[in-house]
Amino acid sequence: MTNGFLWIKTLHLMFVISWFAGLFYLPRIFVNLAMVPADSTAERDRLLLMARKLYRFMMPLMVLSLVFGLWLWIGYGVGKGSGWMHAKLAIVIILIGFQHGCGRLIKKLAVGADRHSHVWFRWFNEVPTIALLLTLVLVVIKPF
Repeated sequence: MTNGFLWIKTLHLMFVISWFAGLFYLPRIFVNLAMVPADSTAERDRLLLMARKLYRFMMPLMVLSLVFGLWLWIGYGVGKGSGWMHAKLAIVIILIGFQHGCGRLIKKLAVGADRHSHVWFRWFNEVPTIALLLTLVLVVIKPF
């Protein structure tokens, strides 16, 4: 392993970890938004502001995760031709869709068009956790 490879791998992991922190926390804000009483506009506005800021912060983290991951895959051949890498890429695509879905939810929540319950958002909140577990199994154990 070259020193350059290890730097790229380190940067990839750093941005993936940071991106996942946002993927874990943003749906938790949605849980709190779903529990805000109808007459508490200040609390609702504060949570929406937090959600918007976090979402904007997560975008470059996602992009940098993808850039360094692609660099490892294309530039260094990590996982080329492996079944585990194809499965991992499918999970990454799902996570990108999940993040964009969160952006749509923020817009709906802002105008009061989303009526999901806090219980629904609690289940929604588990998607990144399951994706992370599956990704770790694929990358570490390489089952196929």
